[in-house]
Amino acid sequence: MTLVLTNRFNTKDSHTLKVFEESGGYLSIEKIFKMKPEEVTEEVKKSNIRGRGGAGFPAGVKWGFIPKGTGKPVYLAVNSDESEPGTFKDRHLLEKDPHQLIEGIIICSYAIGCHQAYIYIRGEFDLPYRRIQAAVDEAYANKILGKNIFGKGYDLDVVVHRGAGAYICGEETALLESIEGKRGNPRIKPPFPAVVGLFGCPTIINNVETISALPFIINKGADAYKKWGTEKSTGTKLFSVSGHVNKPGVYEVPMGYPLKDFLKNECGGISGTGTLKAVIVGGSSVPVMTAAEAYSVNLDYESLAEKGTMLGSGGMIVMDDSVDMLWALTNLAHFYAHESCGQCTPCREGTGWIGKILERFLREGGTQQDLDLLNELCDSMQGKTICVLADALAMPVQSFIKKFPEDFKRHFKKAAKSAA
Repeated sequence: MTLVLTNRFNTKDSHTLKVFEESGGYLSIEKIFKMKPEEVTEEVKKSNIRGRGGAGFPAGVKWGFIPKGTGKPVYLAVNSDESEPGTFKDRHLLEKDPHQLIEGIIICSYAIGCHQAYIYIRGEFDLPYRRIQAAVDEAYANKILGKNIFGKGYDLDVVVHRGAGAYICGEETALLESIEGKRGNPRIKPPFPAVVGLFGCPTIINNVETISALPFIINKGADAYKKWGTEKSTGTKLFSVSGHVNKPGVYEVPMGYPLKDFLKNECGGISGTGTLKAVIVGGSSVPVMTAAEAYSVNLDYESLAEKGTMLGSGGMIVMDDSVDMLWALTNLAHFYAHESCGQCTPCREGTGWIGKILERFLREGGTQQDLDLLNELCDSMQGKTICVLADALAMPVQSFIKKFPEDFKRHFKKAAKSAA
């Protein structure tokens, strides 16, 4: 398989401009300036690359939503606020190949008519921040960014904006609020950012992985990109794998790759007890899969949807049969309760309530009524808030209870003994 995103990862000093250019970096820029902006957008549309941050919306289609003739500046915001538990693939792109991201930013900016782009990076990212800032500085020093880039009469400025560690700022409109200097609360949509975004102007927001794939698409063409993957899930995808595997890490595989083969070939098999129990495939906010489901699914949007889960951000958490799923769920619930911005009552109250119920269930034992209440709370949260943080807890809760009932029933006995 041709590596689209990680081909430089094992090259010494891959983060530097010198090594990047020696390995074919920035070649796409000469090509795009011979194209009209709309032709660049059409090539990206043709590739059918879908947003790699979790939503999975076709990138080229999103770019097409920018209104014409408004007289307002157009902005690009690159979402580098990677904070979904289990997800760390963007961090590796920022550390190991930051110029690839900058090249992608130039492609996207030219296509949408943007002259000011922002890279919104998670505040806790130290090395990734230093690497991308150094790459931006190198780019300015070599006239790759700034005025008249590459001598083509096109101006583009890029600002690396550090967040303050709020998970909610990974939500696209909360990210915009944060860049504007406000508290990172999600906005009500519509209007969508492509129409009314940063500073009230048309704005495109794409994930690091999405933007980093653009140089390959432009250099090799959409058809070359579509050689990998499936008809509806094209190209390759990065998966960050943690948990009970012998070889945790970040892997690039073609869309549609069987998860069973991925765990065996790339991840070296199941560690710990050696017996798979559960897989969270797309970051902690997606429904969990049983071992049977995991061993029968492919890694693409459609196959995972058929199993009732989502590809999400590709943050894969693998659990062996020693894991108490009540304990795992309680751990996740604490995270979402802590990270709720508090703007919406169902999320503010619901995430905290779920966390307290699960904590008590784990510590003292629980009853079937507790499980019924948890499901009822989830029904009252899903689709009832401005953003999907409430859903991000509700979906795991309901799937954990449904698919691993015995792990909860074990704690019924503890409750019965305590009552006696």
